[in-house]
Amino acid sequence: MATYKAPLRDMKFVYRELFDGDALTSLPGYADFSADVVDAVLEEAAKISQEVLFPLNRSGDEEGRHFENGVVRTPKGFKEAYDQFTAGGWTGLGADPEFGGQGAPKALNMLVEEMICSANMAFGMYPGLTHGAYNALKLYGTDEQKQTYLPKFTDGTWSGTMCLTEPQCGTDLGLVRTKAEPQADGSYNLTGTKIFISAGEHDLTQNIVHLVLARMPDAPPGIKGISLFICPKFLPKPDGSPGARNGASCGAIEQKMGIKASATCVINFDGAKGWLVGEKNKGMRAMFAMMNTARLGVGVQGLGLSEVSYQGGLLYARERLQGRSLKGTVSPEKPADSLIVHPDVRKNLLTMKALTEGMRALVMWVSTSQDKAEKSATEAERTEHDDLIQFLTPVVKAFGTDIGFDNANLGVQIFGGHGYIREHGMEQFVRDARITQIYEGTNGIQALDLVGRKMTAHYGRYMRAFFHPVQAFIEQNAADPAMEEIVTELAKGFGRLQQAVGQIAQKGMSNPNEAGAGASDLLKLLSYVSVGFMWARMAKLALGKQNDDPTGFYKGKIKTAKFYMHKLMPITGALLSSIMAGGETIMDMEDELFDAGLAA
Repeated sequence: MATYKAPLRDMKFVYRELFDGDALTSLPGYADFSADVVDAVLEEAAKISQEVLFPLNRSGDEEGRHFENGVVRTPKGFKEAYDQFTAGGWTGLGADPEFGGQGAPKALNMLVEEMICSANMAFGMYPGLTHGAYNALKLYGTDEQKQTYLPKFTDGTWSGTMCLTEPQCGTDLGLVRTKAEPQADGSYNLTGTKIFISAGEHDLTQNIVHLVLARMPDAPPGIKGISLFICPKFLPKPDGSPGARNGASCGAIEQKMGIKASATCVINFDGAKGWLVGEKNKGMRAMFAMMNTARLGVGVQGLGLSEVSYQGGLLYARERLQGRSLKGTVSPEKPADSLIVHPDVRKNLLTMKALTEGMRALVMWVSTSQDKAEKSATEAERTEHDDLIQFLTPVVKAFGTDIGFDNANLGVQIFGGHGYIREHGMEQFVRDARITQIYEGTNGIQALDLVGRKMTAHYGRYMRAFFHPVQAFIEQNAADPAMEEIVTELAKGFGRLQQAVGQIAQKGMSNPNEAGAGASDLLKLLSYVSVGFMWARMAKLALGKQNDDPTGFYKGKIKTAKFYMHKLMPITGALLSSIMAGGETIMDMEDELFDAGLAA
C-alpha cells in the first residue's frame, strides 16, 4: 500500500512563507522565477514524480539492472521515463542558461529533488550524479571543458559520475593508487580500478563522463598528491558528438541490499584518456565541490524516503481496522477501530511527521542560503550565508539520512506483518534508505567533519552563523505567552548544545579521542536543536495565521511543533549525558578483549 502524493502545500509553505523564496527574484538571474512560475514548476514536478517515476519504483526494485559483457541495462520503463524526464527539461532546471539550463534557484531545485527521491530514489541517482559533475566542472573546468560537457549534462544526453573509491581506500583518499601518466598532447593515460561507482554504466544516455581522482608520477604522497581528471566513456568528436570508445569500462556491478535499479559499478581504467580538471595535485579541492553538493543531495534522499514512508504509514493507519480505542469504541458501525486511534501508532506517525517537515524546513534554510551565498551583492553577505551552509551540511547529510532510515522503519512498524511483506512496498524504503547513511561520507565521518573542521574553522565563525540566530530568536520570543511553551523547550535544547560544545572543545584539546568519542552524539544533538529551531520558527508563523485557516494547516503546524518540543527535544538531554560521560569507556577497552568471549 505504498503511496505518494507530492506534499505541495508544505513545500510552498517552507519556500514562500517561512523563507520568503519569492524574494529570491531580486537576486541576479532569478527574476523570472515569480510565484506563479514556482508553482507551475512544483506542480509539473509532482506530476512526473507521481505518474511516471513512482509507478516504476517497485518494478525497478524487483527487476533490478542487468549486466552482460560490460553493458548495463536499466529496468523496464526507465529509458522511456528518462527520455520523458529530459524532454521536460528537468536535468537542466538548476543549470546555468549559458549552457542551456533554466537557471532555477537552488531552493526550488531542492524541492524537485525531494519529489524525485520520494517517488523513485534509484532513478534519481542517474541525473543526480550528473548534477554533481556539472558543479565541479563549472567551478574548476577550463572554458573548453565547460563548452564540451556542460551543455550535454544540462540537456541530459550525457551523464556524469564521481570516481573516488578504490578497493583499498574509501574515506582515506590519500591511499588512491589510480595512475595518471602525462602524454605529449596534454592528456593523461589513466590506469586503475574504482569501485562503488553509482551510475557508472547504463543505457540512459549517449555518453557517460567520469570525474576521476588519480595520482601523477611525481605527485607527493597522501591527499596532497591527488589530481582530478575528466574521462569520458566515448571520446568527444570535434563536433561534440560521441566518438571512439575510451579505455574506461565496467567490470562488474554490485549485488546490493537496496536501490537495486541503480547500477553501482566497478570501473576499470586501462590507459583511458583523461584531461586534468583544475590544478595539478589540487584534485581534492575540486572533488569536494562535487561532494558537498552530493552530501546535501543525499540528505534530501533521506528526506524523500521519510516523506513517502510517512504517507504509506498514514494511509494504512487510517484504513486498517484493528482493536478498539483504549477510551472506548470510536467507530461502532465497524468491526474494529482504525489503527490511528492507538497512542503508539499516533506517536509513530507524529514522530515521522515532525522529523520530516522539520527537516524539509532545514533543507530549505540551507538551500536559500546557497542561493544567497552565490548571488548576494556583497562579499560579507555571501560569506555569512556560506558559513551557515558549511556548518549545517553535516547535519543535513547525517540527520536527513538517519530520519529517512528510522522513519522507513516506523512505516514498516505501523504496517505490522504486512510491512515486512514485499507486496506492500514499505520494506523497500528501509533497504533503499540504509545506504544513504553510508555513502558520500558515512555519518560518523560527518560527525568528525563537524568536530574537527566546522566547529574550529575561522575561530568558530561557521558555528556562530548558526548559534547567533538561534540565540536571537530565543531572546526575542521568550516573553511571548503564545510562544513560551515552545521557546522554553528550544532554550533547554540549545543550552545543552552549548554545554556539549564546550565539553568537547575543552576535552578534545588535550585528548583528540575525547572529541572523536563524542562527535556522533554532538552531531545528533545539534541536529535535534536545528530541527527544533525550524519548528519554533514555523510555530511562530502559524500562530499568526491560524485564525484564517479553513484547512487546519497552521493548526497542525502548531500542534506538531509542541509534539516535537515535548517528545523529541528531550532526547538532547540523553545525548548531553553521554557526551559528558567522556570517551574513557570507549577507548579503555584493550583490542584483544573485543573477541575474548569467542575463545573456547
